[in-house]
This record gives sequence, structure tokens and C-alpha cells, in this order.
Amino acid sequence: MNSPLNFCLFCTVTLFFCSCMASAVESDSWMVYEGGEGRGKGKHIVFVTGDEEYRSEEGMPQLAKILATRHGFHCTVLFAIHPETGEIDPEVSDNIPGLEALHSADLMVIFTRFRDLPDDQMQHIVSYVDSGRPIVGLRTATHAFHTKKHKTYQHYDFRAKTWKDGFGRQILGETWVNHHGGHGTESCRGILAQGAAAHPILRGIKDGDVWDPSDVYGVRLPMLKGIRPLVMGQVLAGMTPDSRPLAASVTKEGKIKDKNDPMMPVAWVRSYTSKSGKKGRVFATTMGASQSFLQEGTRRLLVNACYWATGLEDQIRSDSNVDIVGEYEPTGFGFKTHTKGVRPKDHRIQSE
Repeated sequence: MNSPLNFCLFCTVTLFFCSCMASAVESDSWMVYEGGEGRGKGKHIVFVTGDEEYRSEEGMPQLAKILATRHGFHCTVLFAIHPETGEIDPEVSDNIPGLEALHSADLMVIFTRFRDLPDDQMQHIVSYVDSGRPIVGLRTATHAFHTKKHKTYQHYDFRAKTWKDGFGRQILGETWVNHHGGHGTESCRGILAQGAAAHPILRGIKDGDVWDPSDVYGVRLPMLKGIRPLVMGQVLAGMTPDSRPLAASVTKEGKIKDKNDPMMPVAWVRSYTSKSGKKGRVFATTMGASQSFLQEGTRRLLVNACYWATGLEDQIRSDSNVDIVGEYEPTGFGFKTHTKGVRPKDHRIQSE
């Protein structure tokens, strides 16, 4: 007969093995990039992705790799996961596993579109916002949530009535308005906003460094009180960084139409007040298509924004390394264009 000591040892080993197996299964749903040495060491950034169009599931892992490998930030990237296959599937709007990671986050980077998350997942985002910690929002995060089925947090909906225009307007500073530029035909060049060049986020960035193949989003002008525009979006007449600015035209009614007068803000900073009364830093941009991160200036803008959001603005260097990590061949934006069969582990860092 087995002794009590042997039985306890067996139980301990079994529990340890089961714990390890559970951890391995859970980690299959997201990616963690351990931060190395760097000025961001000790800071944890959680990326919440899930949009059907602009390939956040590709761009955000690359940004996380840069921040972890080049700058020392500890990064966790969460994805929209198909519950049956375990694959990344941005068409699944109600499942982003791993949001518990926000409890230890120093920064949430959110790039979602029309998510309708169940309460047990959504509560982690709400708790994070209520804590007053910093937020970086990209592109469709202005309309990050659309609560068609799960109503507990319907005030986060991009068309919410009780919390006017929801998370986008109340936290980031704007909700979905319209396509100001021509979608799929007129890309965006970043021009520094008047008087903004000295802001820490713009260190190492000049006019034209930032580019995005996605069009300029419209915002309501003037914007909310307290918003400071950093980058304006020059509408281009083509889909490459060297495309010429879109010229003014005359409508059938004989009116002059000029999409570049005035230009729309495409990146700005503000603060929000949490339920706890704490002021939280916000950087928001209506840019962020995965192909934009092929542009050094776009990468630098987002890396700098993460430093600033986490209170490390004094550590931002104009010549910091924002080189792409590993291979990066992003998919063009569009609906139904995500690469099928990809799992979070496929985004792990390969040796350079």
C-alpha cells in the first residue's frame, strides 16, 4: 500500500502537471513578449486587438515586438479568437480571451471595432478604464464597441445615449463620424499640428514622416475641450507615401470642395477622469492600418506615444531604434481579407 508521503508527492506532481497544462492551453490564445533591457523595463503593456478591416491582428504584434525587443516593455497581445478552432479570427466579435491581463497593465493599447463582448470579458476593460490608467487607441477604437447582444455595458457602445457616443467619444475624444478621405483611394500623410512640434510624442518626427494607406477619418470640429491635436491628416491623391496632396475640386453646384482645408486631426492627446476621480492619459489616432507600420515615422509615433502614456516622456529619444523585428509582410486592409489559419503562437519572435 502506498504511504501517505508517496500519495502526497503524487498529488503534488499531478497538480503541478495539470497547472502547467492549463497554463499552456490558456497561453495558446494570446502572445506574451518578455521585455528585455531598455527604458521601458518594468512596464506592462496589454494590446487588445480585434477589427475586421485594418488588420490589427498583424500590426499590433509587430508594435509589441518592437516595444519589447528594442525598448524593454513587457507586452501581452490579445486577439479575437474563434472558440472552436483556436485561430485568430477578427470576424468573431464576442471573444477576446486573456483580458484578465489588464489587471496588471500599466497601459492598454486598444484597436478593436464593433466588439460585443460578454460581461465576464468586458468587465476587465471597464475596470481598467475606471481605474484611470492610460490608454492608447488606434483607428477603429473610436467605435470599439457595439453592444447588440450583451447590454450590461451598453454605455460603451459607439452610439450610446446615456454616456454620449460611448467609449470613443467619452474616453478617446471622438466616435465614428465618417470617411473624410476617399476610402481605398486616398491615403493619409501626417503633418504636424500648429504649435505641436515640441510635444514629446513628436520627437524625431517631421512633416511627412507619418503615413497610413487608410483614409483620413472625419472628426467634429472644433473637437472636445481639452484635446490637443498633434498630427493633422493631409489627404493624398493616391495610395503611396509619395502621392501628391489631393487638389481642391468644384462640385456640380459650383462649390469648391477641398478636403485639406481644413485638415482633420488624426492624432491627439487628452485626459479623461475615471470613476475614482483619477486623470488618465490618452493618446488617440485614427491611423493604424497594418501596412502603415512599414513606415518608420508611423512606428516612431506609436512607440513614442507608449512612452508618453506610461509617464516615460523624459525617456523618449528622437533617434531611438524602431526597426521592424523579424519578418513583417502585412496584409492590405479590407473586409474578409484576414489570413486564415493563424494562431497567436505564429506571432512569436523568430531569431533575427
